[in-house]
Amino acid sequence: MDSKDQINSSFKSLVPHFQELKSRISKCLLLVLIFFIILFPFSDIIYTQLAEPLISRLPEGSNMIAIDVASPFFIPFKLVMILSIFISIPFLLYHLWMFTAPGLYEKERKLVLPILVSSSILFYLGAAFAYFVVFPLIFAFFISIAPEGIAVMTDISRYLDFVITLFFAFGFAFEVPVITVLLVLTNVSTPKSLSAKRPYVIVGAFVIGMFLTPPDVISQTLLALPIWFLFEVGIIFARILTKNRGNSDVVLYDDVDKNNNKKDDK
Repeated sequence: MDSKDQINSSFKSLVPHFQELKSRISKCLLLVLIFFIILFPFSDIIYTQLAEPLISRLPEGSNMIAIDVASPFFIPFKLVMILSIFISIPFLLYHLWMFTAPGLYEKERKLVLPILVSSSILFYLGAAFAYFVVFPLIFAFFISIAPEGIAVMTDISRYLDFVITLFFAFGFAFEVPVITVLLVLTNVSTPKSLSAKRPYVIVGAFVIGMFLTPPDVISQTLLALPIWFLFEVGIIFARILTKNRGNSDVVLYDDVDKNNNKKDDK
């Protein structure tokens, strides 16, 4: 068989995978579209609810404003589209898992589904924490420090971008336990080794909070502390899941690095 035949054969073997990928993407887009159609008639109500943590703390006589002419239409439209994707995340992750499952080992298949479920739950918990805890605190803080005589009136477009950024920042920050458990289960590290790196994690959490949140100590701390707490939770779960590994012959990457360092010292 010449190289041309090999290329054709390889391409033909990939066609079913492309067809399956196309089918799953179409199903995901269809679900997002269904949610969008259902939610769009309530777009104004949804935006009002999203803006409530700010509106309820604005001084009397202050309102949100729309700078662009088309903002009153496009901003609720954009919000409903993002919300439709947000709600569809478990379904999107499920199809991602179903597409990759045939290429995984049996142990990996058993591991992936719980991780996807826990990742979705933690992401939603992070978004809920941002809305119910972080937003009221930071908006009250921002409004309280406004100079006297300054009318606080936020543009609806900038407000949406601001809160969406925080939603995703806290959503991904709450994935720390999943990442911690994965590092241990994939033999990259151990609970003991991760515990030893705690000071670096704490500093890293505050650095991440500094980059992902507004330039104030309150929101930075409100993101950094959950990251630290969830890191500790991840270590606890990792210890539970690997309590019998101490007697195994598994070689960890951390152990390899330590042995190499000892050899270099000699």
